[in-house]
Amino acid sequence: MAQNGNNGKNGTRAAGPRCIALVGPFQSGKTTLLEAILARTGAIQRQGTVEAGTTVGDSSKEARHHTMSVELSVATTTFMGDTYTFVDCPGSVEFAHDMRAALPAVDAAVVVCEMDEKKIAQLRLILRELEDLNIPHFLFLNKIDKADSTIHDVLQLLQPASRSKLLLRQIPTFAGDIITGFVDLALERAFVYKEHAPSEVVGLEGDVLDREKTARFSMLETLADHDDELMEQLLGDIQPPADKVFDDLAKELREGLVCPVLMGSASRTNGVLRLMKALRHETPDVVATAARLGVKADHDVVTYVMKSFHTAHGGKMSVVRVLNGQIPDSATFSTPEGEAGRIAGIFKIVGQATEKRGPANVGETVALGKLDHANTGDTLSIGKQPHPSLVKASPLSPVLAIAVAAKERKDDVKLGQALHKLIEEDPSVSIVNNPEAQESVAWGQGEMHLRVATERLADRFGVAITTRKPTVGYRETIKKPVVQRGRHKKQSGGHGQFGDVVLDIKPLPRGSGFVFTEEIKGGVVPRNFFGSVEEGVIDSLKHGPLGFPVVDVAVKLIDGSYHDVDSSDMAFRQAGRIGMVEGLPQCQPVLLEPIFQVEIVLPSEATAKMNALMSGRRGHILGFDTREGWDGWDVVRVQMPEAEIGELIVEIRSATAGVGSFTFKFDHMAELTGRNADQIIAARKAAAVAA
Repeated sequence: MAQNGNNGKNGTRAAGPRCIALVGPFQSGKTTLLEAILARTGAIQRQGTVEAGTTVGDSSKEARHHTMSVELSVATTTFMGDTYTFVDCPGSVEFAHDMRAALPAVDAAVVVCEMDEKKIAQLRLILRELEDLNIPHFLFLNKIDKADSTIHDVLQLLQPASRSKLLLRQIPTFAGDIITGFVDLALERAFVYKEHAPSEVVGLEGDVLDREKTARFSMLETLADHDDELMEQLLGDIQPPADKVFDDLAKELREGLVCPVLMGSASRTNGVLRLMKALRHETPDVVATAARLGVKADHDVVTYVMKSFHTAHGGKMSVVRVLNGQIPDSATFSTPEGEAGRIAGIFKIVGQATEKRGPANVGETVALGKLDHANTGDTLSIGKQPHPSLVKASPLSPVLAIAVAAKERKDDVKLGQALHKLIEEDPSVSIVNNPEAQESVAWGQGEMHLRVATERLADRFGVAITTRKPTVGYRETIKKPVVQRGRHKKQSGGHGQFGDVVLDIKPLPRGSGFVFTEEIKGGVVPRNFFGSVEEGVIDSLKHGPLGFPVVDVAVKLIDGSYHDVDSSDMAFRQAGRIGMVEGLPQCQPVLLEPIFQVEIVLPSEATAKMNALMSGRRGHILGFDTREGWDGWDVVRVQMPEAEIGELIVEIRSATAGVGSFTFKFDHMAELTGRNADQIIAARKAAAVAA
């Protein structure tokens, strides 16, 4: 059999271990399809269900609880003598990073979808990822037993989501309105579905035969668009040989010219064996994948880390695809930046279960134990020099945040360690420490994403936490200048304390920050105390009269007095602070709120909804534009207060069938008055009293 990345002629094919991603919109049936494949190929004795919590995939506590995929599931099986590792990827956009990080190293993908117009936008996002990475992919139309439209209507519905031509490989057969089986257009055979059993071959005749001839000719026409020889055969009314058809199917799949469409029902295991045979005969092997990624053959071993996770007793595990060479026991790996460490075992993975095994060969997908310095997306290698990084899937920009804290102060260190592990498992979670508010803020991809992250902190890493909304970065400034004296005098046994200053306090233009100067005549305040006065002024700016840090203020030291014995740095620092505390309330303080520049990307049909959404969140729309390289998508640019960004993603996803998103960056501070300001100031004062 051919050992290179090209399928051979006359029915020969690529061989060796294959790695296949199962991707698709949320709740399209990917985990059920994985279960059906494992049952059909004998890897498990009985097919479980997501509802009963008995599937190999979605076996984590969080996935079971929410009955949805919240992380990668990996399972390996054999079919007709070949090894296949399936990587079941979450469908929710909130957990898309797991898919995006794993995809580069797979040989092909099966896109599981339904005949549901509402999921076309999600389907398009997933197909775009595959197309951009040049990964060969099939569409598997799931739940065909529940379809209520014709297959050709479905292709018209789905084609706009795909850049490559959707190629119908099967058509359904009916008994009345019920789909009973299918015709394979390449094999020219009809099959009748059997529940949880192989389909049965039946005669191809009558109306079914007529429909098959029309659909097959359409399939061949599409293939002939990229094959002149096949086009000549069709024009000459010559039936092409079966080997020719299968060679073209494999070639055009690998080159991304077509996306073959198969069908079935994963819950009944209908269509699963035909899918497996298509994967066996038409998908490329690891040699082609390594070439696509630019793997250098002069390294002993090259692998790519698809996922990192932590086990209760085995420590950190790295799921890797072997792209070149063989991983020996106790191997020491390097990343492009340095040493990754020595592995503590090679493991086979089936869902959450790991089983120790021997050396891993090229093409296999395995878990490596305790590579503490290896992270998701890393290129690991064995050789004289580290292999350059192959690809790095950067997490999508975060869109929602919560502040997290340990329930008990004694667990603060434990929480920090748990957050580090959480980020290793899911790099699309990020932690930002806010020292001003003394809080750790977890940023993620949505409500469910952050909910699952906090559940993992408690369940997997054993840290009880509390959560709340993050602190908004309000500030205050002044609108009126004031000259104020600050005097600190304290007499006790021995030396007293004396510091006396006169401060000229003035507002500055927005964004100027803080400026301190002095204009002392006659040495009324010795020069060596100027720095202490400034320190006292800065101390006072941390909490202004409204309860927030004060910005855009100029303070000039213009007068004062001192005592030869009792004056000190501490006394003048206190005098500077007193002058500001007494002076700022007279300066007409006002609240400032952060305004962010927000860029929303969304399907064009949802753009009109943004006007109402923005006005409800005090947003100001700056303009609309088409999204470059994305037909049918727009970009909406908005200015919006930070306080209103909080749950913006929930409304955007609701308005866009779950696919809209946004990025944001700080733009400026703006004055806030009226009821909103009063409520914020009152809440800050109440919090200060409670503390």
